[in-house]
Amino acid sequence: MKKLALFALLIVPAVLLASGHGAEESRYFIQTGRENDYWPRVINFTIFAALLYYLVANPIKNFFKDRKESIARQLREIEEKLQAAKDEKKEAQTRLDESNKKAEQIIEDAKKEAALLAQKIAEANENELVLMEKQLEEKMTFEERKAAREAIDEILSDNITNDDIMLDEAKVVDIISKKVA
Repeated sequence: MKKLALFALLIVPAVLLASGHGAEESRYFIQTGRENDYWPRVINFTIFAALLYYLVANPIKNFFKDRKESIARQLREIEEKLQAAKDEKKEAQTRLDESNKKAEQIIEDAKKEAALLAQKIAEANENELVLMEKQLEEKMTFEERKAAREAIDEILSDNITNDDIMLDEAKVVDIISKKVA
């Protein structure tokens, strides 16, 4: 049953196509007086292509022209942005170089200032040491004098008494006036 249905599907269309072809061709020849319609079809296609070109050519041209201009505009914008980025990069590099120079100058100035401060501190310490040495010498001389006076007072007070020295009032007034003057 399946074989019969498959056979019918293949044979029936072939028979139908074979039977109608000759009648069609002869009817076209009777109506037009020509055996085929090649040239009329070429003329119809040419007219169709011309109408299609007339109707569609300008919109297609405009579309591609606009597309070309759009791409060119985008390309110009990208190039401008690229150039702006390059300019910004150069400017940033210049600022970076300037900043590095300023940083080096600041470091150099800081080193000089540190050296000056160290020198000032050393000078101040030397001055203070000199002052302290002078104070020490003065104190030592003061202590020597004090010790000498104490020794003299002790010797004099131990060995000499008031009874040993005879001073009268005139001599005391004379010694005091010499001291005051």
